[in-house]
Amino acid sequence: MDTALQFAPATADRWPDFERLFGPQGAFCGCWCIALRLPHAVRTRMSAGERKDAMRRRIEAGPPPGLLGYHEGEPVAWVQVGPRSDVPQFNSPRTVSRPLQESEAQDESVWALSCFFLSSPLRGKGLSHRMLAAAIAYARAAGARSRDACPIDHAKQSKSVVLCIGSTTIFDAAGFEIVARRKDGRPLMRLELRQ
Repeated sequence: MDTALQFAPATADRWPDFERLFGPQGAFCGCWCIALRLPHAVRTRMSAGERKDAMRRRIEAGPPPGLLGYHEGEPVAWVQVGPRSDVPQFNSPRTVSRPLQESEAQDESVWALSCFFLSSPLRGKGLSHRMLAAAIAYARAAGARSRDACPIDHAKQSKSVVLCIGSTTIFDAAGFEIVARRKDGRPLMRLELRQ
């Protein structure tokens, strides 16, 4: 069965949709998609409600930190995508996702695709390819020069929640190339969006 998805930037007026998609638990372990926005020591001291409030404030402040995907009018998908500077922990010198050059962490034309979330009933249907395609189109339209991701090579199953960082399979299919391999199973991949 073909599942059509429509995408829209996560703007302040769409916060209720984001909240509905993430549910009372805040998606993956109450993260509310702030894991790459705040240092580990800070976010682990926060309650799930505080993490939710932090993400609400981020969305309200703009620009949109990602895309919401809709199926039949219901929010079913989230892709966190934007400049690397918007997700500082993605740039930490201690992470496998750190930039190739330190200056890229603040270069507004170097973007990161750092998180996927799809409602449980739709997982395992190949929709991450569509989510990635929408994120690439969004970045290109915003003038991004390149897109970085640090996916996982393998997961036990296509519905695994650890695929919130994406699978190398979908990035390979979209034309991303491995530019660094700092840890087995977690390559840094890049797609050049303009010459």
